[in-house]
Amino acid sequence: MKTIICYGDSNTWGYNPVSKDRHEYNNRWTTVLQRDLGNDYQVIPEGLNGRTTVWEDPIELHKNGASYLPPCLESHKPVDLVVIMLGTNDLKQRFSLPAVDIAAGVGVLVDIVKKSDFGPGGTAPKVLILIPPEVRKLTDFAEMFAGSREKSLGFSAAYAAMAEDKGIQSFDVGTKVRLGDTDGIHFELDQLEILGKMVAERVKTIL
Repeated sequence: MKTIICYGDSNTWGYNPVSKDRHEYNNRWTTVLQRDLGNDYQVIPEGLNGRTTVWEDPIELHKNGASYLPPCLESHKPVDLVVIMLGTNDLKQRFSLPAVDIAAGVGVLVDIVKKSDFGPGGTAPKVLILIPPEVRKLTDFAEMFAGSREKSLGFSAAYAAMAEDKGIQSFDVGTKVRLGDTDGIHFELDQLEILGKMVAERVKTIL
């Protein structure tokens, strides 16, 4: 059985912008991924609301993705593949980060995985980067994420360049799915099945 960790934020956790609760288990994109891959794979969702790439959040504590990644990998080893979709929370106004710095933060996470020995036989797990879609019209989080849409438009190029430099695969999910109009930063129900199936197709080419 191949083990896949999906390491992300609220969109991996399954935040539902309509109910402001959590999408039902069977509807989450990570569950769709598991269903599409079948019993030869184990998909482990590791989503946390508000998770950043490498930044300490002075208001929402314990959100630093770099701090939790090593123990996460070790607790689930051996890990064949780490799927990372992070960066949207780095767009919060309090961090004042351009897209290139956010992509560099994801690159630090890539380095953590590649330098680890938590894969099969003490090797490093493989990595797939999912490039977050562009932010849409903000509602609930408009003040917190002020200016984020413009910055998110730079994600595609910045993440792709980082992934190429690191020698790993990236997938721009914004070419096929979009964040919802309810709050502008979370997936609505109709996008989850599409996303899960797309990721499954990419995973099958890697493992």
